[in-house]
Amino acid sequence: MNFIQKLSSKNLLVFNLVLIGVIFGFSLAFLSFTCISPKAASIARAQETPVTVSESDLAAAVGLQNAFNGVAANVLPSVVELKTVSVRQVAPNLNGIPWEFFFGPRDSTPEGRSQERRTQGLGSGIIVRKKDSTYYVLTNNHVVEDTTEIRVATRDGKEYPAELVGKDDRKDLAMISFKTNDYYPLAVLGDSDTVRVGDWAIAMGNPLGEQFSFSVTMGIVSALGRTGGPGQNNINDFIQTDAPINQGNSGGPLVNIRGEIIGINTWIASNSSGGSVGLGFAIPINNAKRSIDEFISSGVVSYGWLGVSLTDPGREAAAALGIEGKRGALATQVFLGSPADKGGICPGDFITHVDKKEARDVNALTRMVGDLKPGDNATFTVIRDGASRDIQVRIETRTDAVASDSKKLWPGFLVMPLTDDLREQLNLDKDAKGLCVVRVESNSPADIIGMRQGDLVTALNGENVGDLRAFYRLLREKTSSELWFGFTRSGTTLESLKFKK
Repeated sequence: MNFIQKLSSKNLLVFNLVLIGVIFGFSLAFLSFTCISPKAASIARAQETPVTVSESDLAAAVGLQNAFNGVAANVLPSVVELKTVSVRQVAPNLNGIPWEFFFGPRDSTPEGRSQERRTQGLGSGIIVRKKDSTYYVLTNNHVVEDTTEIRVATRDGKEYPAELVGKDDRKDLAMISFKTNDYYPLAVLGDSDTVRVGDWAIAMGNPLGEQFSFSVTMGIVSALGRTGGPGQNNINDFIQTDAPINQGNSGGPLVNIRGEIIGINTWIASNSSGGSVGLGFAIPINNAKRSIDEFISSGVVSYGWLGVSLTDPGREAAAALGIEGKRGALATQVFLGSPADKGGICPGDFITHVDKKEARDVNALTRMVGDLKPGDNATFTVIRDGASRDIQVRIETRTDAVASDSKKLWPGFLVMPLTDDLREQLNLDKDAKGLCVVRVESNSPADIIGMRQGDLVTALNGENVGDLRAFYRLLREKTSSELWFGFTRSGTTLESLKFKK
């Protein structure tokens, strides 16, 4: 077989193909290796090189860690765990039979007596004052509300019986006391007015039961001036933090990096699980400082009383009153005989400042008035008919009775400009005119003379009311005489009864 025939043989052909494939693969691999990017090469080298931390960076980290260590060591001895018991009477279970519905009140026989149900609760508190052998602990009202037994547990493992000193549901604050000759340090109260978004925030307390008592969590201040929280009339402007807070943390301190108390942990916004999702809220400590003194001195917190019904005017009302872009609260109604009435504040006044301090909104103004002491003379800056003026008012004491006496709430109803949305909700024609009555207070003058929600006010004492500013102007001018309103209801033109202030 000659050379040509050998090259064309089948065996040699297969061998040649394999050899060519090997040479091609080797060449491709070599080319890929030599063309690797500098970035990839540096990454590869970095993976082989141990990561080192510079001495300066390590010192900074250790310094911050030492700061947290110091805060925990200084503040935790002032934190207590509150163990509460609530007792309530429950009807005996008679196989699902509603006993009283069919047979009336149960008799006093053992079989018919209601049963006691004891419910245990858990919360936190912070020691803020000491007098002789009595320690005073600040906590949340909802932690101790309706409890029959309270015990204080300290970090050193001791427990003491405690008693309620005072409580305040408007700010969700309460104070308890316990007696001992043992020594416990007092918490250092900071200045919550200096807190800024982004500050370190350290939460302490007893989350989720005794197993996790005296825990410390860390985060930042996420936001300021939040509203809401437990209770319907809560007037706090909460500090929001992402420091984990859970059930049982209520009443414990929120602390800054200096170890000063800047807030009292109060509530969380959570999903159905009820656990922390980074939305915790604390009462600013400045909201509690006066309460601490009043709890100890008298057991109750007194609030200043102005005597107005406040609202956020909204875009349409603000435009009608010429107060667009202004911060404050609209006094839509005034209690007859109240400090506001005596001082000259009228329905329709837009309150912007108290003693030259800005009242940003309804909640801010409510807190500012509440913090005034009865007997104080305060200057309220209002915008009326587009002009600013100062009004001097002597503050009185707020009581639940006087604040809920709607018989003196003048005029007793709230009107808003008629918008397309209101027309649609009330099924009104597009050309319907007037000011819409959006709320009537029960037993108020407006209720007595026959005004109803949904009425369209068109006149006051026979004079046409063209807009919201005219309404409040006529209301101020005519209140010294008999007052009545012209309005339409279900397409019918009517007049109210007459009312004399």
